[in-house]
Amino acid sequence: MDVRRTIHSTRNFADNLDEIERFLQERDAPQAFQALLQRLLETVIPNLQRFPGMGLDFLARRPQSVEGLERLEALGKRLGPRVEIREYITGEYLLLYAVRKDVIYLLSIKHHLQLSFDLREHWYP
Repeated sequence: MDVRRTIHSTRNFADNLDEIERFLQERDAPQAFQALLQRLLETVIPNLQRFPGMGLDFLARRPQSVEGLERLEALGKRLGPRVEIREYITGEYLLLYAVRKDVIYLLSIKHHLQLSFDLREHWYP
């Protein structure tokens, strides 16, 4: 039996898509944003609907700092026992999503270059 889960996009996810679009336009790569949307609609979302556990278990990671561990524990308590947070890498993008029963919530998406720090801006005038 092929169970299709419902997909919900959060406001944060939509905001992240807007940020990615601006990010790619600044790099003169607007076609990359269209490719991302196509990948999400044609591949990622259908795969999540069929295989919601395909991403890595985000909460199974063990943070390397006390602060990170405290935040992870607080998140786990807030979500409750039947919610999974998963991360999935597709191309140049990191996607976070939550699974609760037969519903998948798209939480966040970032281009891998958006995840780094621009130290030149902080250290050089």
